[in-house]
Amino acid sequence: MAGYLVSDNRKVTTHRFIEMKQRGEKISMLTAYDYTTAGIVDGAGIDGILIGDSASNVMAGNGTTLPITIEQMIYHAKSVVRGVNRALVVCDMPFGSYQVDRKEGVKNAIKIMKESGCDALKLEGGLEIIDTIKGILDAGIPVMGHLGLTPQSINKFGTYAVRAKEDAEAEKLISDAKLLSETGCFSVVLEKVPSALATRVSSEISVPTIGIGAGNGTDGQILVVDDMLGMTKGFSPRFLRRYADLNTVMTDAIGNYITDVKNSDFPNENESY
Repeated sequence: MAGYLVSDNRKVTTHRFIEMKQRGEKISMLTAYDYTTAGIVDGAGIDGILIGDSASNVMAGNGTTLPITIEQMIYHAKSVVRGVNRALVVCDMPFGSYQVDRKEGVKNAIKIMKESGCDALKLEGGLEIIDTIKGILDAGIPVMGHLGLTPQSINKFGTYAVRAKEDAEAEKLISDAKLLSETGCFSVVLEKVPSALATRVSSEISVPTIGIGAGNGTDGQILVVDDMLGMTKGFSPRFLRRYADLNTVMTDAIGNYITDVKNSDFPNENESY
């Protein structure tokens, strides 16, 4: 079934991402980590769903993305894939699964694809991991790149501040983006970089850019679904727009349930057998 904002219910593919950039159509993406949420997001008409390693934070309560394992990512990805009919489904390769060498990276990429059923994988980094990306592409697996703030490198950066504000880092990001595009990545995520830089990169590479905290000049946008729905509290970066306040809605609903149970108002006669 097509989403309420989308009349085209054809399966979204990596090729369609590139076509959307070519015709100037913005690409919408959100994360999802479970079957129920994925079905709702997909049914609304989203173009792409990312099973982010942010599941480490959102689902498991870890302070960083680093602890999540390949097996845990596969579990979340399988759950999401079952709930999706239209959206392109991309899965993050977790920290440690591709940084060691090309052979191990390709092996782990194949494992995730075979066991999860997702459509593509996302890797963080540029020149430093390009040989592994080439190997994964050679294995027939579509790759989404990720530049700028790369959370798997948080211990190296030491901060989640905006990246590439200085000329040298900006030039490297531009070079890496071009390298990823020329190597065969079908899109590139740009996270927490100056909007002018993201706009420039978007105009200089042939594949779509997906921004998060990168301004409106990218070819698409992505947010963590739990953040944009207002389920999470205490996390309010500048780039986050909350489209709902589900934390309050859920808290009120649960509070009403507790009250009804305590007062013996639930279940009533019509809710009993």
